[in-house]
Amino acid sequence: MGGRKLFYKLESFLQSHGIKIGRDAFFDLMRDHHLLIKQRKSYHVTTNSNHWMRKYPNLIREQEPMGPNHIWVSDLTYWKTKGGHYYISLITDAFSRKIVGYHVAENMEAIQSVAALKMAVKPLKIGHTGLIHHSDRGSQYCSSQYVSVLNKHNIQISMTENSDPLENAIAERINGIIKGEYLFDYRINSLLHAKEVLKAVVKLYNEERPHNSLNNYTPETIHENHLETQIKRLWKNYYRNEINWEKKNVNSFQD
Repeated sequence: MGGRKLFYKLESFLQSHGIKIGRDAFFDLMRDHHLLIKQRKSYHVTTNSNHWMRKYPNLIREQEPMGPNHIWVSDLTYWKTKGGHYYISLITDAFSRKIVGYHVAENMEAIQSVAALKMAVKPLKIGHTGLIHHSDRGSQYCSSQYVSVLNKHNIQISMTENSDPLENAIAERINGIIKGEYLFDYRINSLLHAKEVLKAVVKLYNEERPHNSLNNYTPETIHENHLETQIKRLWKNYYRNEINWEKKNVNSFQD
């Protein structure tokens, strides 16, 4: 968890114990003890869009997520650990920022991403409509296996139209948060161990990590309690400004 989030969660504890410390001093304290998160850059390519399969237009370019299960964003990311290399498929609700589907595997085959999608659709109510699934144009998302699951659940398909990561900025950012704040320092002994760690990390992210864009609520709180009225006003301003802000720093961990 980033320093700003930790300061927010500890603020009431510090006040109740008469500890007076500002955010800058708190960061200095964290820095002195080597506790700040180091941003890492990954250069491992996980997207192959040079294939014959059908590609779909970008449906969310002018859209704002209006509530939970309106827009899902999906991405595949490389997880380099001290004990092995893995690939993580994540599906995130763009409104609540909750990770609704996830899967980790030793390869990038389409069936691995389908596993994350099946997890995401399982809680949906029968007859749910209006949901858009957005991803890059990677072969996993264009595969017949993945598209058939989306069609079966009446989910509209949206994809990026070029290689610009800003077209899938929220998914890219969640990747950065999960890896940068939670996963980088693990020594993974096996695929089973990787699955156990990812499950625990997603639970921490969904249920414990506050988001500035959600009035410091957690993703789970927004997603499950449907607090649209408290969040929509902030979200509209934030969502429009986010695109410009992301151009400066797609991998920021401040959200």
